[in-house]
Amino acid sequence: MLDMPTTPEEIVTQLENLGISYELHHHEAVFTVEESTHIHEKIDGGHCRNLFLKDKKGRMVLVTALDKTEIELKALAAHLEHGRFSFGSAERLWENLGVKPGSVTPLALYNNAKRDITAVLDARMFDHQQICVHPLINTQTICFCPKELVRFLENLGYNPIIVDMDALNAS
Repeated sequence: MLDMPTTPEEIVTQLENLGISYELHHHEAVFTVEESTHIHEKIDGGHCRNLFLKDKKGRMVLVTALDKTEIELKALAAHLEHGRFSFGSAERLWENLGVKPGSVTPLALYNNAKRDITAVLDARMFDHQQICVHPLINTQTICFCPKELVRFLENLGYNPIIVDMDALNAS
């Protein structure tokens, strides 16, 4: 098995180099939003979930949304002008983001050397003073201002697409 291309400590260093304030929390491993509910109760902020998707052409998308946000994949694919989405395999996830299932995070885009993944962010995340994601590993949660996530991604060369999932789902 491969080692992680980047460590959580390296991600924290990148945040610090950009002057991004954060709170880092350590906890037992959690693999699903449902498993992490008790952790969310102890950590203030908008807790996020992530979907690593691909379309029939192999184009990849990483969606980061609040944990309770409904994501209609068909509507999202149409909005982004992609074909039907399916979930990316664990192998594809590792090869492109350097993380395993349960540890998916927008911070893993740091590992995507080709910068060929579209970053999609849920507009509702910006209603929170801070959002919480994993820093490449599911035994930690890191929280910071959602605008700082945009700055982190833009610094990597990404232009994240902000989508109002609620409005999209209603259309």
